[in-house]
Parts: sequence; structure tokens; C-alpha cells
Amino acid sequence: MVTTAAETGKVVVSTRALRAGMAMARPNLWRCIVVAALVLPNTLANQRARAQAANTTKGADETSLLSLPPRSWAVDAAANELIALHHLDSYLRYRTRTVNDKGEQIRDVVESRDGTVARLISRDGKPLTDEQDKAERQRLNDLLASPSNYARHVRNGETDRKTADRLVPLMPDAALFSYTPGQPQTGTNNGALEIVLDYKPNPKFVPPNTEAEALTGLEGRIWVDAKTHYLVRMEGTIARPVNFGWGMLAHIYPGGKVALNQTSAGGNRWIFTDFSMRLSVRALMVKNLIVHSNVSASNVQTIGPMSYQDAIHLLLDTPLPGR
Repeated sequence: MVTTAAETGKVVVSTRALRAGMAMARPNLWRCIVVAALVLPNTLANQRARAQAANTTKGADETSLLSLPPRSWAVDAAANELIALHHLDSYLRYRTRTVNDKGEQIRDVVESRDGTVARLISRDGKPLTDEQDKAERQRLNDLLASPSNYARHVRNGETDRKTADRLVPLMPDAALFSYTPGQPQTGTNNGALEIVLDYKPNPKFVPPNTEAEALTGLEGRIWVDAKTHYLVRMEGTIARPVNFGWGMLAHIYPGGKVALNQTSAGGNRWIFTDFSMRLSVRALMVKNLIVHSNVSASNVQTIGPMSYQDAIHLLLDTPLPGR
């Protein structure tokens, strides 16, 4: 979930590693239904009877699902997160909006066979200046001219992916899961039934490495799609201090918050829609930092496979917003 690095004396928080742990969801679009004023009484009765039957069936299904061990949902959801993380033979284009101590940045993102490429298209709610756009175009053209530089860019991203690959399978053992009383639904999953679990640190879990120590302090709630067993939403609070390298690399104070939402992009492909994090961290036993970040994704569309060069050309050929 949270990884640290001491090379620059700062704490680096990996949003992908946090994402690999739990999940995300999609806001639902509600439609207003206008009912005609004159409706025959027996028609209303029939509709009411059908609704009652549907609710009875849904209740029976939920009761059956809740007879499974709570941990089994966490095991399945963790396995599905690895599928979502690698998304083999599935490619998307979308926009990300990041808000942190550097301000607001919006990027156009394209997934290619060779990896993901992105173009900065807006900063702090304003279109890029000519100078900023020129610098961004030059950065992308440099990647086109130097496949080795692009390969380095991909390897940097693979570091987070490999961290997630190691952490995600540990999660069902790092926490104790229980069914949430009342099973409160998110209301954002297109009406699909969700299994709601509360989780807390497992006192018997022994982290196999330094990065796995991040799993020892988080407690909260997760929502799992009952049909697909994908994670829809996660809420977490740092319930107790978390140390990295016995506190010499970093110390995360209690009270920090993380939340993630995820939605289906079609088929077996799921993608995050928003992620927020606020942590209080002491880095290298010296400096206290407030790590605060919000990332959201929108305008998601399925695309065909392409090389990273074609993906960059697609980005460069797309006019900037407002121009």
C-alpha cells in the first residue's frame, strides 16, 4: 500500500500500491421516471407484487452469499485486483485529474501494448501556455526518438506494479474480515448487489518484508461486487502507527485516511475512478510531512492495441482543450 524511498530524503507514496490493496467505484447516473397520472389500480397492484417478489429474491440471494466465510470475498477480490492491474489484451484511453501540493494537473492517458503514455493538457484549471505545451510536446517527441528512454520510463512504472504483485496476495492474511451489519450499499454500482466487509489488522500477521509493514496499520470497510467479486470501494484509516525499517525510513502516524473507488470498464476490465489519501508521515526520523493527494479518472473509452509510438502520435494529434 505505501512504499518509501530514502534516496532524496523524502517519502514517496505509491498510489498504485495502495490501489492494489483495495478498490474503487463508479458514480451512478440516475434517471427520473415520469409516471402517467391515470394508472389503473390493478396495474399498480401488479407492479407492487412484482417489486415485493424481486425484493424477496434479492434478500434470499444476499442471505445465501453471507453464508460464505468473509475472508473468501477478500481472497477473490485480491485475485481480481491482480487481473485489473495487468489488464492483458485490454486497452483504455482516459483522463486523470491529480490534485496535490503541486496543484491540479489533468492528463490525457493512452494504454499501449508497450506501456502507458500520457500528455499533460491542463494545469490549475487553465489551458497550458504555449511554453508549457511546447515542453510537453518535446518530452513526448524525445520518447519517440529514444526507445531506450521510453523503456526506462516503463521500468519505473513496473517498480510499483511489482510492489503491488507482492502486496496484494498478502492482504487476505494481513487483515481480519467480518460482514458489516446491515450491509449498507454504496448506491454507485448500477444497482448491483455488493458484499460489505469491515476489516482490521490481523495481530498474527508477520510482514515478510519492509514494504509489507504497510498492511499492519489499516482498518476500514470494503465493498465487493457480489457477481464479479471485484472490489468497488475501499475506505481505510491508519488505526495504529506504521513503521518502515523500524521507523528509521518512515513512520506513519495514526489518523491518516485513504479511499478508493473502482468501476467496470466492460468485460473483466475494471479501472479506478477516484483515489484520495491524506497521511501524516515522519521521514528519515527527522522531517514531518503531510502527504495529501486526490486522483480521479474520467472519459474512459476502450481502444484497440497499438504501439507506444502510435499512442504518442494519437496524443500529439489531439487538440488541447480550449484550443
